[in-house]
Amino acid sequence: MTTKGPSCKQVLFPMSNNNMVKFMKNSSVHIASINRILKNTKSEVSVDFIRADPVGITIITNKVLQASNLITIENYVKNSESIDSSQIDTPHLPQSKSYLKIIGIPYFPNGNLQDRLNSSDVENIIKQNHISNNVILASKLRVIKVSPKLDMAIIWINIWDAQSGTKAKDLINRCLNVGLSITTIRGANANPGVPQCKNYWRWGYSTFSCRIQGSKCVKCSGPHKSENHHRFRWCCKANEKTNPP
Repeated sequence: MTTKGPSCKQVLFPMSNNNMVKFMKNSSVHIASINRILKNTKSEVSVDFIRADPVGITIITNKVLQASNLITIENYVKNSESIDSSQIDTPHLPQSKSYLKIIGIPYFPNGNLQDRLNSSDVENIIKQNHISNNVILASKLRVIKVSPKLDMAIIWINIWDAQSGTKAKDLINRCLNVGLSITTIRGANANPGVPQCKNYWRWGYSTFSCRIQGSKCVKCSGPHKSENHHRFRWCCKANEKTNPP
């Protein structure tokens, strides 16, 4: 599944916080300078405003940038006074997110219960594989154990992609080695960031890994499943008396 990304009438400049602070102090001067340079190149693109983001700065333009416009703005930013160009990553246009998952991989790949599957190790393996060329992760990999009884895991991968999902389509159904296992990449729906147990309605672990005996009603917090709430109305009334709205 690929989600639609933000407007492409902007360019993202990942940079250090120190660079970002220095650049934003003279943002109005930078806007005027960039627009002057773009006008000299007979470009129809102009900068509307610049904003600070957690990972750097975003330069918003009136039109979608062409490759030549992007190079012009990149050269200006990297050559700006008081800016450390070594702490600026490659700028890029906004992208969409595609959701993938890796299946068919043991949760304890070495057979040692103390050595479970690590997201960092999997990320390094993916980066070393040729099928991941030009693939940029949109977030940290998440490793989820399928169930307490099965020594298998699912790895959720979110990648930056075009709105057409081109990169995801190229990866789906491809295989790669993770240790001794041959795993497969599949398409996935947008997955939640934090699992919630449906037995006791607590965040941080899935229903499969729940060790609490019994269930808890999400409607009245009583010791029964939510679908049986109508059979235990006394529980709801008692809860209302104890915890009035």
